[in-house]
Amino acid sequence: MALNNPAFSNPAFQDPKAVQTYPGGRQAAGLTPPPAPTQLSATQAAATDAAAQARLEGMYAAPAAGAIETDRMTVEDTVWKTVGLFAILLVTAAVGWVWTLGGLDASRAAEPSILPWIIGALGGFVLSMVVIFTSRKKVRPALIFAYAAFEGLFVGGISAFFEVIWSGIVFQATLATFSVVGVTLALFASGKIRASAKATKIFLIAMVGYLVFSLINVGLMMFNAPIAGGAFGLLSQEFMGIPLGLIIGVLVVIMAAYSLVLDFDQIQQGVRNGAPRQFGWVGAFGIMVTVVWLYVEILRILAILRGSE
Repeated sequence: MALNNPAFSNPAFQDPKAVQTYPGGRQAAGLTPPPAPTQLSATQAAATDAAAQARLEGMYAAPAAGAIETDRMTVEDTVWKTVGLFAILLVTAAVGWVWTLGGLDASRAAEPSILPWIIGALGGFVLSMVVIFTSRKKVRPALIFAYAAFEGLFVGGISAFFEVIWSGIVFQATLATFSVVGVTLALFASGKIRASAKATKIFLIAMVGYLVFSLINVGLMMFNAPIAGGAFGLLSQEFMGIPLGLIIGVLVVIMAAYSLVLDFDQIQQGVRNGAPRQFGWVGAFGIMVTVVWLYVEILRILAILRGSE
């Protein structure tokens, strides 16, 4: 069961037997075992061996079958789909950045607008829920494209807003995000880090606790509770001289990194299950959800650090 990212709740990533329900079933996925051998005469055996040898030579001579030829999900195809979604995100992030700063006129940068990242956050949240609940029946790439566009608007808007207050913070957050994603991917690819049932249960408990804390913090900030004073509410308070947001933020970054490990694992599981190629979009969507979450958390950690200087 995918406990990290609801995007991977589809049976294609969970149940190896689910491939039987896909077009072509196990035979199309290449999962059907070969038939039991039958007794052949010497002439038939020789002819069969020659035919098998010819097929084998043809297989080596032919180009490798990829996602397009097999219509099955592959890691490489999912990577390209992920790159495509982030390209959409970057384009709309530029729009959100310019919009937040009031256009191309730098003189208006002193009064940044929060409208772009509010619209992006709300639109992205609604579309993410739609994608998660509808992809169990049918994958709709157009919805995932729209989600990436709204997320770009959100990322660009909130980045520009923070950049006006703390110059250089966006570059720092971007570099840190790339570093965490790169290290996590390298460790996963080398086999030095893997998802485990025990670690995933701990991760789930931590995620639920963080969600409850975040909702309480937002509620206190909305009602201007004295205990939630500061730009980040309870996260602005100090614990033993250290900003609470810094302590929690480091833990959340660790959770986000482990979430990436779970995402990579689920994608590999989908490939092993012989999931249809269209589920590569779901894998790319799941990666984007986690990376955007990681970036925003790192941005907030840096803002708390810069704000305490």
